[in-house]
Amino acid sequence: MEGFDAIYYEVEIDNNEELTDISLVPDPVVIRGAGNMTVFGLSNKFSTEFPSGLVSRVAPEEFKETVMRINGILKKMLPVNVKWLFCGCLCCCCTLGCSLWPVICLSKRTQHSLNKLLEWENSYLYNKLGLHWRLSKQQCDSSSMMEYVILIEFLPKVPIYKPD
Repeated sequence: MEGFDAIYYEVEIDNNEELTDISLVPDPVVIRGAGNMTVFGLSNKFSTEFPSGLVSRVAPEEFKETVMRINGILKKMLPVNVKWLFCGCLCCCCTLGCSLWPVICLSKRTQHSLNKLLEWENSYLYNKLGLHWRLSKQQCDSSSMMEYVILIEFLPKVPIYKPD
């Protein structure tokens, strides 16, 4: 019962001390669409030029192969989307906009296919290298419109503790 009426003081921790334990993660690498056609914010291709932010993290050949797989899906899916968009715009007045639903569904299907591909690439290769690829919607630099970009995020390194 000695410490029953003792007064204990809280010690304040300086915010600078907390920051030393946090590992800093670089900003994600953004790959914007490089095609000449965009349907609902999704460009018809992405650039295969190797970004400088990925040097010493991934081989340029692996990066190029992944982007070529993405471009393959876009090359297969987007021409169909454009045809449906054209037909939907022609019939838009008569159908009160309902003729655009097939284009919206096809666009969602394309996004889903790209997300599935990126999930597979992440689990197969990139998560092991400390990277995570994902399709993200961002505002365009030149206007207030939205576009889909590929974000390559850096995963924080988690220390592995081994019991003695």
